[in-house]
Amino acid sequence: MAVKFCTIASGSSGNSAFVGTEHTKILIDAGVSGKCITQALSYLETAGDTIDALFITHEHTDHIKGAGVISRKFDIPIYATCGTWQSMENQIGNISQKNKRFVYAQEPCIINDICVYPFAIPHDAMEPVGYSIETENHKITIATDLGHITNDIKQKLLDSEILLLEANHDEEMVKNGCYPYYLKERILGKKGHISNRTAGNLLCDIMSERLKYVFLGHMSEQNNYPRLAYQTVKSILEKNDIKIGKYFQLDTVSRYNSSRVVEL
Repeated sequence: MAVKFCTIASGSSGNSAFVGTEHTKILIDAGVSGKCITQALSYLETAGDTIDALFITHEHTDHIKGAGVISRKFDIPIYATCGTWQSMENQIGNISQKNKRFVYAQEPCIINDICVYPFAIPHDAMEPVGYSIETENHKITIATDLGHITNDIKQKLLDSEILLLEANHDEEMVKNGCYPYYLKERILGKKGHISNRTAGNLLCDIMSERLKYVFLGHMSEQNNYPRLAYQTVKSILEKNDIKIGKYFQLDTVSRYNSSRVVEL
């Protein structure tokens, strides 16, 4: 069974990703405008009213900005944890009761031929989750806003063939940057975001023959840039005898534009 993946946007200003099979199409997050999401779907030759579900990771604006708009426009069910619903409901506008759905960490959610597995992540939100999306024989994982890496997160990432992984910042750029102290502490803290270096070390820990594509995303506009993220991760991998190209493909994704579409 073939499955397609791309990001619509990924960064501190907005996040959304697409996963689709012949029979099922879902979005993970809708943190950019409804217009932007609709245009991206058009590029994918996918009509908005063919989206079967929208899964939300957590309630921060860069993950829910367009959620209410596209749900109302295309009658799309929104799936989120109880804590996320509690925090975001007043932000996204009126959602019909039939389109208000709940997910629970560690409990699978089946949408036609796709099984979505939410897993808890340490981030400064009410009840945030990452998602692994599995079809009959493929696995795609969305892992951003991680704060720090737990053994459970490592387990959830194992055997992924496509991985969207946070590489939010360069630690020295944060420390020496213009952000106020409290914001630096938030970013670098255990419920903030993971750095390029942490992303590289995590990849070393979970590397397997199944991993084919890694997309580095959710980058800070002020404290990172794509070439730095790529080179930092690449250097760590090579020090551990992991060769890009031989084992898997590594790429960075845009804050504002769709990534390339990959298919398994």
